[in-house]
Amino acid sequence: MSEQRLIIEMGMGNDLHGMDYTKAAKRAIEDAFRHSSLPIFGVVEMPHEMMRVQVTVAVQEPDLLDLAALRATLPRGRAEVTAVHGGLNVPSGDETIVIAQASVEAFLPKQSGWSLKD
Repeated sequence: MSEQRLIIEMGMGNDLHGMDYTKAAKRAIEDAFRHSSLPIFGVVEMPHEMMRVQVTVAVQEPDLLDLAALRATLPRGRAEVTAVHGGLNVPSGDETIVIAQASVEAFLPKQSGWSLKD
């Protein structure tokens, strides 16, 4: 079944102390969520399970991400999380600040035969 992308949002998160890539990535995903709302589900009475959520997270050490923990932060839909190289490691004295970037995309099966309610 083909899909249509309904939304794409970007977010940024960081971990100032501890070099925890997963913590920074969770914050980036949460930041992206704060920029979006999907009222379409209530308007067309569609279950959230119809939505596929694709999250791409970029950090300097993608192999250190806990993808299952990141997937667990996604409140709705069928979640997929992919890690890629990106983000930043910023030296700060004797510590390193970790900056993560996230793209959150929501997809629905192609829709036809309905219109928005009044």
